Amino acid sequence: MAAADLSASVTVFLIALPLSLGIALATGAPLQAGLVAAAVGGIVGGLLGGSPLQVSGPAAGLTVVVADIIHVYGWRTTCAITAAAGLAQIGLASLKVARNALAVSPSIVHGMLAGIGVTIAVAQLHIVLGGSPQSSAVDNVLALPSQLANLHTAALSVSGIVVLVLLLWPRLRGRAAVLKKAPAALVAIVLASVVAWALALPLAKVDIPSWRSHALPEVPHGPVLGLLTAVLTITLVASVESLLSAVAVDKLSAARPDGHRLPRANLDKELRGQGSSNLVSGLLGGLPVTGVAVRSGANVAAGAVSRNSAVLHGFWMLLAAALLGGVLELIPLAALAALVMVIGVQLVKIAHIRSVLRHREGLVYVVTLAGVVLFGVLEGVGLGIAVAIAVALHRLARTRVTVVEEPDGTHRVKVRGQLTFLAVPRLSRVLAQVPQGTDAVVELDGSFMDHAAYETLKEWRAAHDKYGGSARLTSSVGRRIAEPDIAHHCRPWTPWRNHACVNGIEPEAVTPVAAQQLLSGVSNFQRTTAPLVRDELARLAREGQRPTQLFLTCADSRLVTSMITSSGPGDLFTVRNVGNLVPIPGGESTDHSVAAAIEYAVEVLRVESITVCGHSGCGAMQALLDSEPAALTGSAATPLQRWLRHGAPSLELVRRTGPKIAGRTHADDAELLSLANVAQQLNHLMAHECVARRVAEGALSLHGMYFHVGEAQAYVLSGHGGDFTAVGPGAHAQV
Repeated sequence: MAAADLSASVTVFLIALPLSLGIALATGAPLQAGLVAAAVGGIVGGLLGGSPLQVSGPAAGLTVVVADIIHVYGWRTTCAITAAAGLAQIGLASLKVARNALAVSPSIVHGMLAGIGVTIAVAQLHIVLGGSPQSSAVDNVLALPSQLANLHTAALSVSGIVVLVLLLWPRLRGRAAVLKKAPAALVAIVLASVVAWALALPLAKVDIPSWRSHALPEVPHGPVLGLLTAVLTITLVASVESLLSAVAVDKLSAARPDGHRLPRANLDKELRGQGSSNLVSGLLGGLPVTGVAVRSGANVAAGAVSRNSAVLHGFWMLLAAALLGGVLELIPLAALAALVMVIGVQLVKIAHIRSVLRHREGLVYVVTLAGVVLFGVLEGVGLGIAVAIAVALHRLARTRVTVVEEPDGTHRVKVRGQLTFLAVPRLSRVLAQVPQGTDAVVELDGSFMDHAAYETLKEWRAAHDKYGGSARLTSSVGRRIAEPDIAHHCRPWTPWRNHACVNGIEPEAVTPVAAQQLLSGVSNFQRTTAPLVRDELARLAREGQRPTQLFLTCADSRLVTSMITSSGPGDLFTVRNVGNLVPIPGGESTDHSVAAAIEYAVEVLRVESITVCGHSGCGAMQALLDSEPAALTGSAATPLQRWLRHGAPSLELVRRTGPKIAGRTHADDAELLSLANVAQQLNHLMAHECVARRVAEGALSLHGMYFHVGEAQAYVLSGHGGDFTAVGPGAHAQV
């Protein structure tokens, strides 16, 4: 067993222990039920799941659902419902439908989690203030004024300690940053418990009943429809949350700076593992289990390399349940409530709201959130799905069709939106306005045309040609659209993982998968793009390159320079390396490739501008943060460490408060370092004699840029010593 898995399991255990107790408290279940669920999720989910680094256990996303079921049916029936939901998940996994769960609109998922977060936070706020929560979110809100009028000072003080630690812990800087290796949740609970014990505060404490009286499931009793609804709700919410978490873990694992890669999650196997966990947890008297993003993210960040870390964390939970009962009973309930309240608030993510608003799905998000808070999780999700369908139909029906006559007599019919049967009446009316015998262009900017719309265009075009006119179809960017019988279904740019353009390539028997992807992309280029750019490339071949910009950026595959700058052949002279670093001339580096490229661009190509572009999630910056000081100052062991030494001055700039993004807080230390690194590399550029001379002459300008991958948003550095500001749509920034 790898040492990395052992250390990671301890880290995850320390995070999971207080969270499991807090979630059990929030649901109204016996507190040991949270420990049982965490142990079963770690051991059973870790052994049988399809996501090697995912850690399962009781999750905040099911808190409201489970609390309602316990209130209606009691704890022992809830255990039976949990086991039945596990069987349902195993059945769904056998049908290979796990991937379909990801088809749920992100707006609905985010709205559901936000609604659950609001409900949790409002309920736990009553315990934080020294009272008891009501049975519904609405009742909790209505009862807040009277609760505020009768504050319990001791409970509020202990809760305040937990909240302050959770909020301030990620912001530790300088020498205190080393403390961040300890989980914030554990530190908060321990500190609050010590204060409560030292001051002998009159507070209710954790009460873990004897295992001899541990409640096991009983035969469910109650209305059949209600029981089935409860099973369905746990099945759907637990499955969607687990599968989304597994996909997120894949992304985190792929971005790890240590280069360790694991196979992508097998979602059907993961769903089967989650079902097995819920079956066992329910039978043993535990809470429902899901894949948990917080614990899984901590597992990846702690350096886990296999499923052994999740399994070990489950064993540690078993030992804690068996041996640490007396210690756990020193924890004040108000401290656990404060922890769960903060988790609930964190489920309402600003980044999710921005993303939803950017895609004009705010109504779906708000309706789902309100439905979950007012009526329940299943009802809220149902309302969200209904609104999402209505919004999609509204968009399909809102296709705009206009016609304008151009100076040369050509009639241009512009279609804005998806062209479906719903838009056929409007399309027919506008096409009828095109005079017979004229030249016509039908310009489409949507990505879909159904059969009814195609037949309408085909019949109109035939009639128009018959009476002496001409008509052709183009996209909104002027690209001619082929007839459907010969048209290719791929777009000009398609992610390789979705690519199906393999026509003209030899069978895969002799070609590895990775090579097939590359050849498939080349084949698609030759078929769809080469005819459009051949004339321009021929001109550049004759006249040579004359770029005005040197663009120095990271080698990260997510940073596509031509896409984010809307540039084409001959526009940019591009230099890429790990971490977009510019070695200082005359230093210890034996790599002169960057300096050679700079000299060639400045002295031979006579570029007028140099831009250094960093990006979010940069593995080089994270590796730089994680490097030991000796690796940056002494004899480095690997080529990567030797190269990263050129980024050491950027670390110093961060410590001296480097540039930030105007208008928002930074995501993490890696983002701060990426921003500082851009500014620092501009200083390194000025150390190159040819650059300094051209800048002094006024013939060359230097610029900094930062690209946030997840937001698809570019930021530019505002002058020397300034901050980064966002580039808006249609803005003409001089970069």
